Amino acid sequence: MIKIRWHGRGGQGVVTASRLVAEAALREGKNAQAFPAFGAERKGAPIKAFTKISDKPILSRSQIYDPDIVIVLDPTLLKVENISEGLKKDGVIIVNIDKNPEQLKSELKVNNKVGTLNATKIAIETLGVAITNTPLLGALAKTTGILGLDTIIDVTKERFRKDLAEKNINALKRAYEEVKVS
Repeated sequence: MIKIRWHGRGGQGVVTASRLVAEAALREGKNAQAFPAFGAERKGAPIKAFTKISDKPILSRSQIYDPDIVIVLDPTLLKVENISEGLKKDGVIIVNIDKNPEQLKSELKVNNKVGTLNATKIAIETLGVAITNTPLLGALAKTTGILGLDTIIDVTKERFRKDLAEKNINALKRAYEEVKVS
C-alpha cells in the first residue's frame, strides 16, 4: 500500500488534491481511499488529508502515521509541524517551496528523496490565485511515478469546469516539468 499524507491550510485545496489522486488511482485499476482530518478549522488553519493506494482492498480507515509520501502545500507549515514524522526511510517529500531539494534536505535533516517547486508562483501565473494543489499533483506524478500524468489530467478535466480545468492542467504540466528532485 502507498500512503500519502498531505499538509496544507484550509482553502488551499488539500482535500481536493487527495481526492483527485484517489480518483486517478481508481482509474488505473487500483483501490484507493481519500479523506481529510480537520475539526472546526477555518480558512487558513493547518489541515491534513490522506490518500491510500493499493492493489489489494484497503480495510484500514485510520489516519496515516507512517507515510510513504508527504506533500506540503504551504511552506510555512515546515516551521509549525514535523512534516517528516513517521516518514518511511525510503519515503518521498514534496514541498511547495522556492529552494533546491538539497537545501531543504539539510534543513529538515532527512536523507529521503525530496522534490521541490515553487508551486505558488506556478499557481498565480496559471490560475491567477495561490491555490497550489494541482501543481503539486504534477510534482507527485514526476517525483514518484505512482500515477500517470495523463490519468491525473483526465480526472482534473472532469473535476473542474472547462475553463478552470484548462488552467489547472497547464499548472499540472508546468509543475511536472519544473519540479526539482534529489
